[in-house]
Amino acid sequence: MNKVNLRPTTTMFPLPVMLITCVDGSGKPNIITLAWVGMVNSDPPMVSISIRPSRYSHGLVKASQEFVVNIPSKEMIRKVDLCGVVSGRDVDKFSETGLTPIPAAEVSSPLIEECPINLECKVRKIIPLGSHDLFIGEIVAIHIEDTVLKEKGRVDIAKALPVAYCAGAHEYWSMGKKLGWYGYSKGKL
Repeated sequence: MNKVNLRPTTTMFPLPVMLITCVDGSGKPNIITLAWVGMVNSDPPMVSISIRPSRYSHGLVKASQEFVVNIPSKEMIRKVDLCGVVSGRDVDKFSETGLTPIPAAEVSSPLIEECPINLECKVRKIIPLGSHDLFIGEIVAIHIEDTVLKEKGRVDIAKALPVAYCAGAHEYWSMGKKLGWYGYSKGKL
């Protein structure tokens, strides 16, 4: 098997597809689709999101110092894609998609009702990286639909139906079947 040497690019996959909500100074909500999202700390729980400074949502998150990570299901993929290809400067994405903003508990950015999981975050640090700024947010509240929970409050992935983005291919993919669990190679349950 021969490997081809390519120039460095964003070819890592899969990446989680998330809908990030934020608000402007008057409280008007906006949605941006991001795949540059990840967990970065356990205690306190923190998540990172990367946004280009030219994007409308960048200024909203920077000014408000908060955002909500909404984890969409695969049934929402057309709406997810739309929120990533139109600008909140020009389009009310909630009206355009029919998604429902509902109040959060700890931040002014809304939750998206149709998303089974929502993570309310307060910005703790902003790091300029080049094409994007990295926002590190502390998770201050979590909302999960009871229909996607299994024992011990764990999320049932088969019911939540999260979506992945493959950057090099520019494609969305749904999660496949479970292959194992943490520690299964050592016989842990």
